[in-house]
Amino acid sequence: MSSSRNLNHISDQSCIYERKSWFMRWLSRLFKGGSSNRGLVGGSHRTPQFIGDENMVLRAPVRSLDNRARTNKEKEELDQAIAVSLAEGLKKPNGYGWRPNNEEDLAKAVQDDLHSSFPFVPRQYQPTGYRVCGGCNHDIGYGNYLGCMGTFFHPECFCCRACRYPITEHEFSLSGKDAYHKTCFKELTHPKCEVCFQFIPTNGAGLIEYRCHPFWSQKYCPAHEHNTARCCSCERLESVNARYISLGDGRSLCLECIESAIMDTGDCQPLYHSIRDYYEGMNMRLDQQIPMLLVERQALNEAIVGEKHGFHHMPETRGLCLSEEQTVASILKRPKIGGQGLIGMRTQPQKLNRRCEVTAILVLYGLPRLLTGSILAHELMHGWLRLKGYRNLNPEVEEGICQVLSYMWLESEIMSGSSSTSAASSSSSSVSKKGGKSRVENKLGEFFLHQIANDASPAYGGGFRAANAAVNMYGLRRTLDHIHLTGSFPM
Repeated sequence: MSSSRNLNHISDQSCIYERKSWFMRWLSRLFKGGSSNRGLVGGSHRTPQFIGDENMVLRAPVRSLDNRARTNKEKEELDQAIAVSLAEGLKKPNGYGWRPNNEEDLAKAVQDDLHSSFPFVPRQYQPTGYRVCGGCNHDIGYGNYLGCMGTFFHPECFCCRACRYPITEHEFSLSGKDAYHKTCFKELTHPKCEVCFQFIPTNGAGLIEYRCHPFWSQKYCPAHEHNTARCCSCERLESVNARYISLGDGRSLCLECIESAIMDTGDCQPLYHSIRDYYEGMNMRLDQQIPMLLVERQALNEAIVGEKHGFHHMPETRGLCLSEEQTVASILKRPKIGGQGLIGMRTQPQKLNRRCEVTAILVLYGLPRLLTGSILAHELMHGWLRLKGYRNLNPEVEEGICQVLSYMWLESEIMSGSSSTSAASSSSSSVSKKGGKSRVENKLGEFFLHQIANDASPAYGGGFRAANAAVNMYGLRRTLDHIHLTGSFPM
């Protein structure tokens, strides 16, 4: 009775027999001898049937069809035959073979159905090399897998090249053979504005359009070109996470430039005298003592209006070699930083009398040490030319040779690796205690050289390039002598 119940339970299980293979033929012959008197249901024999080459669904045969004792050799041959048959089945298209999701499913199926027609295949006989994971380089076996670019992956091994997390979305981005989450790929390839830190938007044509500083390579949205504060020294735009310091006259200064900024006339005097010494070292001594004042923007603009000499093409004039008698408000006490601006500035009016061809040299306050020094070197050259009798020079020649001296001084400062004077930068944190300039200040110096060399104006830019070519070919002294005689550069 119990045997009948067991057989009825077994008959509820079903499996799919594939087309008859050599293994199945061999298996049927193997089972014939031991199954003739077992598994009787209702007095009739129940044996596996294989009908030609057609597939058909039959009830699963009982496992007790063949339980005779076997030798070790026979067991080994049976296991090998099963493994080969399974391997053949895997080569067929989907739907021809049973393929469990993983080994756990396979083991569970064997446990749940003791009457399954195929026993569990030992690992040593499982076919290998069928699919190799492109992520971990291990066999995928019978588990779930993903196919991409002709390569197979375990689901957990198909990872984003950027964040290294698995890609579970239906859409992803490819770059060469590398896969990315779409958001990660955008982070890597779509430029972000360095002012607002948002993705730079596309224009009407669907193209990414942005502005880029020629020296600093600062990328930003075109919308920031005219409505965002720009450092009056290095020209970089103010970003949302680095607020600039307002100088109170419409100018702003970035935090790097303000580290070495010179704020009053007293702080600037050591730098001024060191540049005079630089001129003297090139046999270009200035015999007269020319006053030097650090002034506000308004005072400088007022002095320019009252000056008959000089050529000024720049929208922001930073220095002036004064030839007329004037009263100029000089900055007596350096201002302090309060919030986002400067407070506590004190000025004092000074009467400038004309004792020679040059009355005074005026320089805009609040600029970094190297920029202030390059302006002083430029204006001192104007003074030297006037004191030495160079008259009626056209703007290209006079401004050009003055820019050459400014450029030469900047080069000497950057190449020297040390400050001209420790006193000139005693208030600057960008200069070390040993007198050496920091990497930030040297980079600023390189930018100021870049500005001079790439100026687009005819007088300051074109004049500098013509003067620099003459000095490189003939030397400074011969070039100056030729200018004195002809009013032009030697060719």
